[in-house]
Amino acid sequence: MRHTILLALCLGGAMTLSACGDRSSSAEVNRALKDLNVVDEANLNEVMLASADPREAVQYFRKAVADNPDRIDLQRQLAKALVRAKQPGQAAAVWARVAESRRAEPDDRLALADALIRAGDWTSASAQLAKLPSSYRTFQRYRLEAMVADSRGEWSEADSLYQTAAGLTTSPASTLNNWGFSKLSRGQPAEAERLFTEALGYEPGLFTAKNNLALARGAQRNYELPVVPMSQTERAQLLHTLALSAIKQGDVAVGEGLLRDAIDTHPQHFEAAQVALDALGSNVTN
Repeated sequence: MRHTILLALCLGGAMTLSACGDRSSSAEVNRALKDLNVVDEANLNEVMLASADPREAVQYFRKAVADNPDRIDLQRQLAKALVRAKQPGQAAAVWARVAESRRAEPDDRLALADALIRAGDWTSASAQLAKLPSSYRTFQRYRLEAMVADSRGEWSEADSLYQTAAGLTTSPASTLNNWGFSKLSRGQPAEAERLFTEALGYEPGLFTAKNNLALARGAQRNYELPVVPMSQTERAQLLHTLALSAIKQGDVAVGEGLLRDAIDTHPQHFEAAQVALDALGSNVTN
């Protein structure tokens, strides 16, 4: 009898230990699954932000924020998705909520200023930049400060800020391109040409800088294509840009020849150049 009771107690103890072990294993599995879900969610969020259709990304993050209204990281991603979807006004509204939250970081206010600039609200953008601590000195801050100074026509200030911004990054091509366009708009095409060329030295594939370089050369009545790497399609587009510059400055015969070259160079039908050439012919006839 004693052996029976002892056996029962031993079995009972073994079952208890087994149950405890099962609960422990189950808890560990749940924790692992939770961690895995967090990783999966983070990866999905990055994919949605970088690769998905911009409108789909906005819908995805709107739902995520609605389901998790306290998640500031999701609000940030929604704001980024809205910028990518070319809805800077709505992005600014989201960034404003993030920037005023107790978990905000200086980067959030900077992103708000960026969205406001994209929306054309230069005054509000300047006000947001002024709220950043003076010790917060980053490439992005100086880049935005330069653009604000540019919008006010404060050329010396803008030049100083562009130069500082370019020195704070190893990838200054876009900043040099912005600075060059500022110089071009001020009627300083030679300086602009230098900055566009410098930008292409850092990023040879930046077509905006190539096109701006053509504009700067055209403004100096230099209608030769710049010596930069370009595809056949890009060559045609740059010829078109030079043609329009020539026509604008009264060099109509040169512009007509460049338009014909652009049409012949383009690997497909170049409608914009053909329309410009037809319009030019119509004006000459009239």
